Formats: sequence, C-alpha cells, structure tokens
Amino acid sequence: MNTAKILLVEDEINLRKAIQLNLELEGFTVESTDNGKDALSLHKKNNFTLIILDVMLPEMSGFEICAEIRKQDSKTPILFLTAKHTSEDKITGLKLGADDYLTKPFNLEEFLLRVHILTKRNNLIEQTKTITQYTFGSNSIDFSTYEIITYNHSKIELTKREIELLKLLIEKKGEVVSREEILDKIWGTDVYPSSRTIDNYILSFRKYFEENQKSPKHFHSIRGVGYKFTE
Repeated sequence: MNTAKILLVEDEINLRKAIQLNLELEGFTVESTDNGKDALSLHKKNNFTLIILDVMLPEMSGFEICAEIRKQDSKTPILFLTAKHTSEDKITGLKLGADDYLTKPFNLEEFLLRVHILTKRNNLIEQTKTITQYTFGSNSIDFSTYEIITYNHSKIELTKREIELLKLLIEKKGEVVSREEILDKIWGTDVYPSSRTIDNYILSFRKYFEENQKSPKHFHSIRGVGYKFTE
C-alpha cells in the first residue's frame, strides 16, 4: 500500500486537477492548493513525503515558498514545475534546496517516474533514521555500533566514514550516486581523496558483502559516473 502524501501547489486549475487525479491513480494521497499562504499552512499541519511547487504563483512565488519551507524542513523532497526554460531559474531552485526540476509542458510518464523516485528516496531516508540495522541477503549493518555481519558470518567493526558511505548508498538504493556527491556529503570540507580512494572503499564493501567479488550483486561501479547499491 502506498502511504506517501504529496503537497501539490499549482494555480492553473485544469493542470492541478489533472496532476492530482493522476497522482491519486498511482495511489498517492494529495493535498492541493493554488497559493503560497495555504501551502505553508498545509506544510505546517502535515507530514508530507513530497512537495510539488509551481514556480509562477500569485502573491508568493514557488521560490519564496521553497525558501520558507527550507527554514524548518531540510529533508522533504521538493519538485519544481515551471514554464520557464532558463538554466538560471533551475539553478535558483536547486540552490534554494529543491531536489528536482521539470519544465512545462512535461511528459506525464516522466513526471510520475520522478515522483516515484523522490518519494522512494524519502521513504528510505526515513527508514534509516528510525532503524539502527539494515539487512540484505545474509549481510547486516548496525549503524549505531558500526558493526557488520558479512556474507560468511564474520563480525567486523567499520570506520565512521565507511558507515556513512554505506548509509548514503543504501538511502539511494538503485540510483547511481556520483563521485561528486560522495565527496561533498562524506568528505565535506576535508581534503578530497582521489577517485581511487573511493574505489578502494567499494572494493572493501565487496570483500565484506559479496560472495563473488568479481561479479558483484550489491555494490556496483559505474565507469566515469559513480556507484550504485542494489539488493
């Protein structure tokens, strides 16, 4: 059962109704409005899985709504919808904390795919917050103690950075995580390692979790792009 709840903010009534109908047909619960004031009020009263914001709104723009939401809520994914095609608007939205950006008119199938990706990602992030352990195959990870049980039942204690990288990859299960994102989120302002350093972490994960390291099932290197975790 789909338990995701979406806030839709769009002032074009026919488009808003069409989007809401299609989201509900996908199993989502949708709260919708056509203005920023109501959007902020709904956000305060509800725990949304995803927020969909039109950029051009009366009285208060989608950018302004995003900025207000991000003052108290840095986690809920935000997807912008806009009729503008300029890269400046896209950059503005992403800098304000948006997670994705779609230009009107958009393909319905692509829109729904992006919605599913963002809601699944948020659910995974929430899951890793509320549980201290994650299990896949015959492996398990304890995020609170930094201990893992490997495929061959060995118990190993990992470093903080290894656990953080594991958590990032698991939160984005099925998605390719770029080297740049890993460097930004895991190494932060520290001296950046070489790509080979990250490769070595992935090789270690394969050693811990893969029965066949030469044909990995869980930890994949995508040449020239980044890394991906799958179950």
